Amino acid sequence: MIENYQFSHRLKVRYSEIDGQKIVFNAHYLTYLDVTVSEYFEEGLRLDLVQLAEDEEFDFVLAKTTLEYKSPARLGDWLNIWCRVKKIGHTSFTMDFMITKEGERAPLLLAEIIYVSYNANTKSSEQVPDFIREKIVKFEKGEELSKKGTN
Repeated sequence: MIENYQFSHRLKVRYSEIDGQKIVFNAHYLTYLDVTVSEYFEEGLRLDLVQLAEDEEFDFVLAKTTLEYKSPARLGDWLNIWCRVKKIGHTSFTMDFMITKEGERAPLLLAEIIYVSYNANTKSSEQVPDFIREKIVKFEKGEELSKKGTN
């Protein structure tokens, strides 16, 4: 377990994800992060994202992504994609990600993503539901999830 991260998802780099330089093409890292955030909610928090959206209880959209590439991943590498909720605001939450090669601690990529709680009917942001906030705080082991700097 990497310090301050309660959750990770493991995947193997496939041939279709590498480029002419034989390293993972940059856009695929966003897919890795997207898969991992879904697993965070479904495996980590034990929430059914599809059902929550269908029941109009909770859905979210990406608002901002910051990626910092450190070192490339290559075909056949097993990767651990670590994620955690860093902040929860009124209508948004910020997640940190780190990708490492299996068995290593040095990051290949660091990322920060801001998601906005979203109402598909009104096509606008809405408050992060209290039950989601509570599940995240409990899962993150009660770490302080400041409202500063987020909406």
